[in-house]
Amino acid sequence: MAVPRVCVVTGGNRGIGREIARQLALNGDLVVLTARDLGKAEKAVGELGGGTVEARRLDVADPGSARSFARELADAHGRVDVLVNNAAIHYDTWQRASDADLTVVREALETNLLGAWQVTLALLPLLRASGHARVVNVSSELGSLASMGAGNPAYAVSKAGLNALTRILAAELRGEGILVNAVCPGWVATDMGGPGGRPVAEGARSVLWAVDLPDDGPSGGFFRDGRPVPW
Repeated sequence: MAVPRVCVVTGGNRGIGREIARQLALNGDLVVLTARDLGKAEKAVGELGGGTVEARRLDVADPGSARSFARELADAHGRVDVLVNNAAIHYDTWQRASDADLTVVREALETNLLGAWQVTLALLPLLRASGHARVVNVSSELGSLASMGAGNPAYAVSKAGLNALTRILAAELRGEGILVNAVCPGWVATDMGGPGGRPVAEGARSVLWAVDLPDDGPSGGFFRDGRPVPW
């Protein structure tokens, strides 16, 4: 019997993060579901049916929280096989870059870009211990320079930065067997995305495609539903 993968999902207490955790757990993986509020993480775990899911507190924007989380996982599991950087804030449809509230922009960068970066660095020794690790950065086509237009400045710029980080980390880590990709789940009907989007299960499957890549799979790419998205 295959050894279950240890899979970390940040921002896993709701929406697409919770659905990713649910599908991983049903697949037989050991899932570490994180949220800034431990109570919310525990509530989400209680609502998931089947599989092994652990609730952990993690504020991706807090360096101390990231370090403590990494120590907890090192003691509990000794490795991380999958990291899904899903935590994100400020889908700022109400803003334009020409009159943006830069406090909102800074907060978005701290979580959506630097938070993902910080958690990846904190968990890198555990990812290296896996030998076949996958890092999936949940991005958005709003971060694509090819199609970028007006609006959503905090969210779009932070996701564009996350895409750039994906390329750099992939180039640096490919030789260690760690595949790093960015995935756009599409417009998903969640609290952040709002009504009218695709079912959350479909968006989660787009992310899980990158989680399940073989060792010779792509790294440093930007995908949706397994197909490349223009940078």
